Amino acid sequence: MSVQRDLRAVFGSNDRSFQAAEAFTNRQSQWQIVAAALTEHLHRLAEPAFDVQDLETGRRNLLVFHGVGGIGKTTLSRKLESALHDAGSRPVQWGEARWPPGRQILPVRIDLAHSAHTDFERVVLTLRLALTSIGRPLPAFDLALRRYWEHQHPGEPLEEYLRRTSLVGRFGQVLPQQMQSVLSDLAQALMLPGTVGSVIGQVAGSLVSALRERRQTVRALAGCTRLVDLLEAEPDLEALSFYPHLLAWELAQLPAAKSVMPVILLDTFEDTGDRTHRDMERLLQRLVWLMPNAFFVITGRSRLQWADETLQGQLDFTGPTAWPGLGTTHVPAARQPAPAAAAQRQILIGDFSPEDCDDYLARRLSRDGQPLIGPAIRQVITSRSHGLPLYLDLSVMRFLEIRRTGHTPAPTDFDHDFPALIARTLSDLTAPERHVLRSVSLLDAFDLPLAARAAGLAHEAPALRLIERPFVGQDPSGLWPYHLHGLIRSTIRDADDHADDRWSPRDWQQAAQRALTALGEQWAADSSRDRRLLVGCLRQGLAIARDHNLDLDWLIEAAWTYIGDSVWEPITPSAASAPAPGTPADALVELLSTLTRRQHEHRARTASRLAAVLDTHLLPGDLQEMALYYRAKSLRDIGRATESRRDYQQVANQGGRLAPAARRGLAHAARLAGDFPTALAAAQSLGWEGRHHRVLGDLYWLQGQPERAAAAYLAGRTEAEQHGKTGEAAHSQALHAFATALCAPDQATAEIDLAHQLLTSLNLRATTINVRRAELIRDAGNASVDEQIAALRTELDIAGLTSLTPAIELAAAFHQAVLDDHTALNATITRLQAHTSADDHAYFVDIAHFMGGLALPPGHRPPAWLDGEQVTRDRWRQLVTARRTHLRGQL
Repeated sequence: MSVQRDLRAVFGSNDRSFQAAEAFTNRQSQWQIVAAALTEHLHRLAEPAFDVQDLETGRRNLLVFHGVGGIGKTTLSRKLESALHDAGSRPVQWGEARWPPGRQILPVRIDLAHSAHTDFERVVLTLRLALTSIGRPLPAFDLALRRYWEHQHPGEPLEEYLRRTSLVGRFGQVLPQQMQSVLSDLAQALMLPGTVGSVIGQVAGSLVSALRERRQTVRALAGCTRLVDLLEAEPDLEALSFYPHLLAWELAQLPAAKSVMPVILLDTFEDTGDRTHRDMERLLQRLVWLMPNAFFVITGRSRLQWADETLQGQLDFTGPTAWPGLGTTHVPAARQPAPAAAAQRQILIGDFSPEDCDDYLARRLSRDGQPLIGPAIRQVITSRSHGLPLYLDLSVMRFLEIRRTGHTPAPTDFDHDFPALIARTLSDLTAPERHVLRSVSLLDAFDLPLAARAAGLAHEAPALRLIERPFVGQDPSGLWPYHLHGLIRSTIRDADDHADDRWSPRDWQQAAQRALTALGEQWAADSSRDRRLLVGCLRQGLAIARDHNLDLDWLIEAAWTYIGDSVWEPITPSAASAPAPGTPADALVELLSTLTRRQHEHRARTASRLAAVLDTHLLPGDLQEMALYYRAKSLRDIGRATESRRDYQQVANQGGRLAPAARRGLAHAARLAGDFPTALAAAQSLGWEGRHHRVLGDLYWLQGQPERAAAAYLAGRTEAEQHGKTGEAAHSQALHAFATALCAPDQATAEIDLAHQLLTSLNLRATTINVRRAELIRDAGNASVDEQIAALRTELDIAGLTSLTPAIELAAAFHQAVLDDHTALNATITRLQAHTSADDHAYFVDIAHFMGGLALPPGHRPPAWLDGEQVTRDRWRQLVTARRTHLRGQL
């Protein structure tokens, strides 16, 4: 961490008791990449085969750091210049760089920003002036440059130009003297008269003749094979752009003691032009190519496209062969070795970590060595910043501004967006790109077609240009590969936009409708019915409809598709960008979120939340029916049978999409009440929609016919697979495993394993418990069952799945009957009596007596068994004795 005075903060307050310092937060990984690349380049220059005049070999003499505006690129560029110039100014955490011996590293930083008024001529002069430090003229280059200057700036001496610019202050007045020395030496070598020798044209012409004639007097320059071509060319800007070749050649001729490798840092590269006007970029690329013995560090907002072959004709050197390593952007991992990172020449500068953000804010303003900005405020700013240094800087200025008003800054003062962020982000975008940017800010993630449709464009070109910007992140494995930087997105959407082409509220509303429609079109066009696409479209579509109070449109059908398979992936969209206005989308978000969360929370909570959704009356009729149906299921799960049947009956009477499922619920209610004939009759008319096989299976095993139940459950699983319903298939398989465990424990393990396999990636809590019940029945008679039962009782209490508790107690009764442990069995029967009622699972008490061969208590009212009480009693007792025989056979 290095610190210098922050003058903006110093002049932002009358309070002189605090210190204001610019904090340079650790960019250690970037430094390691630079150090590794420079070391590699120095080794390459030392190879015997290296030829500075080779203009065909691909170039690896550059690094590109790019990132969003305000990420700290200029700060990094300045710090690199300082660290390369003076090792003492290098941050401690960067460590010491050990360069190969033999060459001095000479950093030269050039700001290409519009505000710096830097043109290509000034770039060349800056570079040459920096090389005056080696203390000797560079004849080939200096002669060509003097010839260019007198032709392009007649009557304006170079000395005068340097004097009235900042360049002379940076590098002194040595260059004109060195250039005059070159003219004098050449005139003497060419034996020109004194008056003629002062005329640059005469000197250049005589030198060209001497080089063509291979005179000994100019043999030192004869090795520069292209010098004649450059001296004969018209001395215009085009010729000047090739003069760096002469500079590179001169550097290669330096004696070992004077050997120098310039490290040229070109900052604010985005200001050199745009993707259409590349004149300045072409000249700078030529500079990089023609100086292979220099190293360039380019910082800017956008990645370089030089490795793109489609740019042939706009730039001189294009394609991956010309620029190995420029074809991809590298985001260095914290633990990745620097040489591996430096192999890629494009590096995206990432956001600060939360720790770095806090460190930055703590150091910017301090009093007596203690941070002026307290930890609570620092935490709010850090969370809002998404790691963007510019946001931190703006927040520091806001902190001082609040203090100037006489108030004490509080954390709530920093729940704030800065319009300046919009200005920085939009400044170098074209109008179509700004339009796309605002449109995709409505989306969590997007692809090119979605971006174009959301923007209402007939072509994707502006979106294609936008995704190359550093504030657009990429996740190749994501459903949609592109997303905006979090802070940029929230600021674009929420801050006051003072741009000339800012959107009105109606513009935002229309864009939201386009984005919602585009998402619906993507989902509808998916013939594969990809579940991941469904969930992704729902999440994004619900957020847009909620935030902009749009009609539900395709979201209604998508919601029905979502619940149809009972998979229950998390569906909650991103947080609302504004206070919820109580829209239909709000209600649908709450409905789907409740249905998902019921797998993880008490069913009483689920019933309460669904009741609240129903009371809003915001949902259309068919979605209101959905909420009513799932409230009926939740009420059944917590043992409120009468209220559950009421809701089921209402849904069945409406005749909507869930009417078959509601009729199944009523059949279940009849079964729970012990009216088995009514449940059987209802099952005959349920069909696939009412899951008739599952209803039959639930009836058959209660009659002591697990083989018949297993067959029904298997038929239900097969039917579910034919309809592509993975959730229903898993549920049927869990019940199939349970029924198989009752009658064929040797076969149960394979069925249980299959049930677990089908449940992979599914979120079905009750179904998972049914698999655990199958494991209990399979293991009945073994000592481990008691611990399994205790664990399941606890889990059911937490989940609020009261309706499953009697089934687990019945499994315990089966285990105890197999062991002939009447004491434990009687205790279980007592618990069963407490967990059941005349309307709910009362027959479980009967079955427990049947298992143990016990007489029913006097006055007990039996259920309506399908085949009579005695037949059912005998079947259950036979299952117990069969298990005892099976266990004895294992001894």
